[in-house]
Amino acid sequence: MNEFAAAMDPRSVGYRWFVAIKYITFLLLSFNVYLFLEQELISATHAGIAELDLASLVQLFSATLDTAAWVLLLLLFELETAILPDTRLVGATKWSLHGLRWLCGAAIVSAFLGYIGEWEVFRQAASLPEPACDLVTQHWSVLLGFDSFTPLNAANCSALNADAVQISALHQVIASPRIFADAQDLALVDVVNAGAWILVVIALEIEVHVQLKGGLPQRLQWGLTATKIMLYLVLAAAAIYWGFEGDFLDFWDAALWLFAFVFIELNVFEWQREIDQHTQLE
Repeated sequence: MNEFAAAMDPRSVGYRWFVAIKYITFLLLSFNVYLFLEQELISATHAGIAELDLASLVQLFSATLDTAAWVLLLLLFELETAILPDTRLVGATKWSLHGLRWLCGAAIVSAFLGYIGEWEVFRQAASLPEPACDLVTQHWSVLLGFDSFTPLNAANCSALNADAVQISALHQVIASPRIFADAQDLALVDVVNAGAWILVVIALEIEVHVQLKGGLPQRLQWGLTATKIMLYLVLAAAAIYWGFEGDFLDFWDAALWLFAFVFIELNVFEWQREIDQHTQLE
């Protein structure tokens, strides 16, 4: 404990490295918003949605919305647990932060529903109306991987087997059975991953709320810690799965988020230590 306290001393070299690595991680996560937007703009051209409403936009850009909301929520947690003193977390400041957190929470839940919608997309397939090579001049696309497409042409149509399927919910998109099954699995992992993160933030919200009330009872702290460990294991498993499936952006993003939440957990741990010390002095 003393070694940890010494490392978190703002005057120490270790603390300066800690802060530098933390904010570099936050910047990289912010850049991922752009990467997801770029990827989903390409995917949106194959969606075949005639009239875009809010629900359709959320489904098309769920990863972008999710990542942007999480980056803002991460910065809010940083403000509450590491930057603003407890005496400032009152009045207008407190309610402004809470309002932004509720807004982020609504965006994250909306993105979660969007992930469920994407999973539903990859659960619907039908037989091709005619052989793949006969569709070359009709502006069809081929699914190469989750959120990855290429135009159907004479060079790639012959590689599609006779059992290739049409993805019903997308506009003129063909996939091999293996690629379609992989996309289903990846969409389901997105749902599980998003749900696990929502549960993590609920646990952190409970911690922050109770901290502001004067500290966590030990039994509640143990329960929250055990719950978060299980959730982080699920999130790590999702990241590993994406790594093996060759989905680099999702793997990179998941690994960065796990790394970023190490800093948040350390902030909360240090905050609890300071509260305990203050309580002992009273």
